[in-house]
Order: sequence, then structure tokens, then C-alpha cells
Amino acid sequence: MKTKESILPFFVPHYGCPYACVFCNQMHITGSREPVSPEAVLRTAEQAQQVLHPDRKRQLAFYGGSFTAIPITEQTALLEAGARCVQNGWIDTIRISTRPDAVTDKTLEHLSRYPVETIELGAQSMDDDVLALAGRGHTAASVRTAAALVREHGFRLILQMMTGLPGDTEEKAVSTAEELIGLKPDGVRIYPTVIIHDTALYRLWKSGAYSEHTVEDAVSVCARLLPLFEKAGIPVIRLGLNPTEELSSGEAAGGAYHPALGELVRSRVLRNCAEELLKAGDPSGKTVILTVPSGLCSQMTGQHRTNLDYLKQKYSLADVRVEESDIIIEGKLSCTIQETIQETIICT
Repeated sequence: MKTKESILPFFVPHYGCPYACVFCNQMHITGSREPVSPEAVLRTAEQAQQVLHPDRKRQLAFYGGSFTAIPITEQTALLEAGARCVQNGWIDTIRISTRPDAVTDKTLEHLSRYPVETIELGAQSMDDDVLALAGRGHTAASVRTAAALVREHGFRLILQMMTGLPGDTEEKAVSTAEELIGLKPDGVRIYPTVIIHDTALYRLWKSGAYSEHTVEDAVSVCARLLPLFEKAGIPVIRLGLNPTEELSSGEAAGGAYHPALGELVRSRVLRNCAEELLKAGDPSGKTVILTVPSGLCSQMTGQHRTNLDYLKQKYSLADVRVEESDIIIEGKLSCTIQETIQETIICT
């Protein structure tokens, strides 16, 4: 049975979108400058058979822009190409990405004529002030309505949110996450704000009107968001923009761009968990042993031992070590403070 997904992406950069969000320059974000053609979809899908994982669900995805806002004839041409790929056995299903205010019963009825399984909605925030400052052109109510319609028409629902937009705060981001959880999506993507050249946000930043949402800011807030989604059983399928050659070579002028942002966030979640355990004891001057499930040793240690050095200094520890165990009961992390705590404490 195919469970994991192997995605073949096609980007439709700023194509069909009637607004210019302050953060958006799709050409730099995606590395794509020309709208994809049906011929390119067929050609690429056939060639991709050599690299797509045969035991995974293979999805052809139309990302970027606002798919359901492009002219219906061009939507249909791309969907027809996708349907031919399914008929040829090259892929299994189609997914599309679009704006909440470009979703109606009519658009969804059109999509249902093709093998579209998943619809991703760019919610970005559930705070109307943040949405207005970002130039999104829709409200939080639009997200709620679109999510309900997607569900009613039987599609899988993926929601996208951003952190660090103009007017955003950590608490607003947490509130957005809680609202998105209430919409019961099948997955979410979290995109901390990156400052891209040739955008309104870049100009606001340069003028001093916008304060940069740094990598550290993003790691801090996302380490609060990730456990919320995980506790609700909603997978976070992406943390941070997908690295591209253009972004890595300088088009990301500032903000929370890091090719391993997801790893940094998961490492911070474990550090936060360790801190909660340490606060419950009296670790000063003692040796602390943190026990993690197999495979999480490097995440607990942190890049260049940053987590261990941080904990050692903040709590005045004699030493701090990480050990792996194949057996962790009802949690992800346990902490033993030698000569201070007799029993193992579990982080749930």
C-alpha cells in the first residue's frame, strides 16, 4: 500500500493571483520565470519515472500563484495534461495550491472532474490585521469558508501559514495555529517570513518600517507551533521555504531563510523539553544525562553542541550528556540528574 508521497512539482509563478503580497516574488522563491505548459507537464512526468519512488503515492503538484484563479481554459489544459499522466500510469493523483478567496463551489466542481486529490490553501494568518498589512486581499473568514468547502467536496486539505509577517507576533502565530487546527486539515506547512529582493517587504525593511523576522525568531516561535500540531495529530509537512539556488545565492536578503530550518526547530523543541525537566530539579553543579529515543541524539545535542552548551551554562551544570534508548515510555525525552533525582522523569 502506498502511504508516503513523492511529489513532482510544477510552479505557476504569480499566475492568476490578483494581489501583490508584500513578501511575494514568486520568480525568486521558486526559481521559475515562465508559466508551465501542458507539454512540459507531460514531458517531465514521463522523464520523472526514473526518479520517482515506485512504492510511494506519486502526486503531480501545481504550486505557486493561485491555480483556481487562472483562466479556466488554461486550468483545464493543465488538468487535462495531469489526467493523461494518471492514465499513462506515470502519477497517481494531482494536487493544487491556491488562495482561499479563489475557492468556490464552482471551482471545486471543476476540479472534481479530474484526478485532483489534494488542495493546499495559503491561509498565512488568521489575524485580519496581519492579513491586511501583508496585502493578502482576503480575511480569516475566507480561510474558514474555503476550508469547509474543500472538505465538503471530498478533497484532502493542506493549510499553509506564515510567521513574522508585518504586524505578527508570537502569540498571534500561536492563535493562528490553534485556529488552523480547528479546521482539521490533513497537514500544514509553516513558512517563516523571508525577505526577498524586489518585494514591498524588502523596501519596508530597508526603510526601517519592518523589523526582520530572524532565523532565531522563527526557530523560537515554530518550536511552540510544532508541538501543537503534533499533539492534534496534524503532520507538519514543511518547515521553511524549500531551498533553491537563487535563494541560497543571495535572493534571500534577510529574514528566516535557512536550508535546515526544520532540523533547527525540532532541535529547539527538545531543548525546551529538557529545560522543563531541569526546572523541576536542582541541577546546579551536577551532571545531567538526557535520554532520547534512538535517532534523536543529534537533534538533542544541537548543531555544534549548541543545545548542550546552552543548558550547561544556563543551569550551571558540571556536565550534560545525551544517551539514546530504544525504550522511552510515553514521551520523547527523559532526564536524570545524578545524585539529585532518584527516578527518571519523562517528558510527555
